[in-house]
Amino acid sequence: MQRYFLETPFDIVGTTLITGDDSKHISRVMRMDVGDKVIAVSNGNAYIATIFELLPDSVSIRREEGPLPTNEMPVHVTIACGLPKGDKLDLIVQKGTELGMKGIIPFKAERSVVKWDDKRGAKKIERLRKIAKEAAEQCHRAVIPEVENPLTIRQLLQLVNTFDVLLFADEEDAKSGEPHRIADRLKNVYLEQKVLVVFGPEGGLSRTEAEALRAAGFHPTSLGPRILRTETAPLYLLSAMSCEFE
Repeated sequence: MQRYFLETPFDIVGTTLITGDDSKHISRVMRMDVGDKVIAVSNGNAYIATIFELLPDSVSIRREEGPLPTNEMPVHVTIACGLPKGDKLDLIVQKGTELGMKGIIPFKAERSVVKWDDKRGAKKIERLRKIAKEAAEQCHRAVIPEVENPLTIRQLLQLVNTFDVLLFADEEDAKSGEPHRIADRLKNVYLEQKVLVVFGPEGGLSRTEAEALRAAGFHPTSLGPRILRTETAPLYLLSAMSCEFE
């Protein structure tokens, strides 16, 4: 069944409307009709619903069954990544959503080649949020990851009190004689905790940034002996966490 995220709470009694591009997808792309079933997601819960009426600009659905079992990662992982070049951020958002991340925070790192344009940035963030939504529908999630506007490293450090576990991928730690293996770091992570993991852009984090993260309470971690691309490292971490907790 096709999955759609509702913009309004799902009424227990009566009908609820699916609007916007999703309503067009139901009627024009999928060519569904009255009586067909869909999965509707509201407030982190998924329900089976029946199409009650096809309207010119919306689709009326009626709740039938649910909530369905959740498949969200039991640890809430937010990825903070230095702004990368090209469309790499699109890839991180799409695949990170499939792998269970809770949210993503791009930040303006010292070694970021890309310079964020605030005037055009709103459209890029809107596109990234659309990518996250479509990926969440495709992989049957009940939550769309949050895509935040880019922050400075100083603004990022101001968020530390909202997380339980703070980590950052450190290339220098990986090269040391006694690297802090991700498997060992995850032994101190527990279900339902909020985890923030920081990754650098191409070229990695500067030593100034690494020291600032350490001073703020972040723990360095190694992602293995090989140097990973900036778009690969977050996916490696999410895969390791999925293996550990799911």
